[in-house]
Amino acid sequence: MLIRKIRKSVSWKMISQLNHLFISPIYEKGSNSHSPQNFSSLNIRCFRSSHNPKVSVPESTTQTPISVAVNKMSRVTRTDAQAALFDYLHCTRGFNYVDAEHISKNSPHFLQSLLSKVDNDQDITRALTRFFRYHPINEFEPFLESLGLSQSKLTSMLPRNLIFLSDDSVLLDNYHVLCDYGIPRVKMGKIYKEATEIFRYDYGVLDMKLKAYEKLGLSRSTVIKLVTCSPTLLLGEMNSELIKVLEKLKILGFENDWIGGYLSNRHSYNWGRMLHTLHFLNEVGYSDEKMAALFKMNPAFLFEGSGKRIYVLVGQLLKLGLKMSDIYSLFCQNPNILSLKCAKNLWQALYFLLEIGLETEIIANIVSTHIQLLGSHSLKGPKTVLRGFKGDKCRLCETIKEDPLNLFRLASKSKVSLEQMTSQNPGKLFEKTTFLLRVGYLENSDEMAKALKQFRGRGDQLQERFDCLVNAGLDCNVVINMIKQAPTALNQSKNVLEKKMDLLKTYLGYPVESIASFPSYLCYDVDRVHLRFSMYAWLKQKGAAKPRLSVSTLLACSDARFVKYFVDIHPEGPAMWENLKSSLQSS
Repeated sequence: MLIRKIRKSVSWKMISQLNHLFISPIYEKGSNSHSPQNFSSLNIRCFRSSHNPKVSVPESTTQTPISVAVNKMSRVTRTDAQAALFDYLHCTRGFNYVDAEHISKNSPHFLQSLLSKVDNDQDITRALTRFFRYHPINEFEPFLESLGLSQSKLTSMLPRNLIFLSDDSVLLDNYHVLCDYGIPRVKMGKIYKEATEIFRYDYGVLDMKLKAYEKLGLSRSTVIKLVTCSPTLLLGEMNSELIKVLEKLKILGFENDWIGGYLSNRHSYNWGRMLHTLHFLNEVGYSDEKMAALFKMNPAFLFEGSGKRIYVLVGQLLKLGLKMSDIYSLFCQNPNILSLKCAKNLWQALYFLLEIGLETEIIANIVSTHIQLLGSHSLKGPKTVLRGFKGDKCRLCETIKEDPLNLFRLASKSKVSLEQMTSQNPGKLFEKTTFLLRVGYLENSDEMAKALKQFRGRGDQLQERFDCLVNAGLDCNVVINMIKQAPTALNQSKNVLEKKMDLLKTYLGYPVESIASFPSYLCYDVDRVHLRFSMYAWLKQKGAAKPRLSVSTLLACSDARFVKYFVDIHPEGPAMWENLKSSLQSS
């Protein structure tokens, strides 16, 4: 069976498509454009059966109605059913152990369907064993379900005239290539649904394609994420647009594997649109340095929607009457306006102003003069604000015309007062807010308002300190929990944080993970840490202290208590303590 030749998508210009993009819903499809480089022509084999090709296929097991049953199946029943199916696949049908185990444990709907055909009052294992003896099952059903395909998709994808997986050695061969490469079996359903042709490749072709992407400088883990997100990358020749995106990101200072951290198999990616977005940002004046900063702070801007939001945003600004040169200036002066959160807030503000009937010229003027505030404030809905004006839109419009800041006073959801926000540099405030949103604080919450006061420094400084802890070996989620417990930990410079982690390793020999349960360690004065760790290290050398005491035990107690339990317990302790204090003061 020959696959259809995939036509190269025709490139399109941003300006000519703005109107269409603005009114059209966003559909995410993987890009199907490829370039003829690296891959030779493909041999694709058809289904072949070792049995009579006119074999009568039993009625699909999935046609049996399945009640709320899957969730209500008892644990014991489920375990027995899985064991019976495993025994049938492994012992009777000759599946290898891993395949049989995965299929039996990841096909709950198929198991429920089987159970509806036997007497549940009997021993489940024995009943199913007897059923398998006289009723051959369509093995493609549990197999495809175990790949993660939903029941609604599964039935239509069952092959005709085949019930035994062993009759389709080509499919199994390619399935095992994906397994051996490291692609999770439960994520192969998307690959099977979007690029079924992959499972028809001749021996060795699929492995060659996977390794070809590694030759671009991508790690295996990144290739796995790429092909599970965009299975069409494995169809035809190598995707030239992905290659160009990687080349551009490398120019911006990103390693090839950077993209792997932001891909989700819940989405598909349009590499052509990403490439156009990168070119468009260059065209409107973004330098490589500014673009790199934008993506470091908001990688989702590029990956969520494959960059389409920028086209829609520019399109709306053009509709308001702003010229392209004005938009260019706005972007250059306010680069953060392109972040996801800022763009969303701006959309809400534009909707609010259009909904109450404000003239487009006035809206354009407000956008031009207050774009940072529009981006940093989430607004209430028009109906909510109009209640205070008894539904009089004209009066609300006049109030906003008199002073555009009235829009924020009346409609902002923020707990932080407008006066506080306008007294600060709006760009710096937005950067800090963006950082806090990224680490899990909820917008406009009391927690966010409190955090804005607790965290000191610009958004990029907070991010640098956060990255310092992650790069030291702490898990990202662990660091998020730590700074929520001890926010002042990020109020110190990167150098101070590095010094404290170095003291932990040098004097105590503890791994950096040991402070996860005591994040306040990072808030203590460096001299206090140095002095107490030095004393404890000396005591351990003398055999006078218990090994591996917790960091909190050493630091959280008062000076008097520390002297009593860690200085006076050794005859030479007080003298050593004074020497340590003197050497610290003189250094």
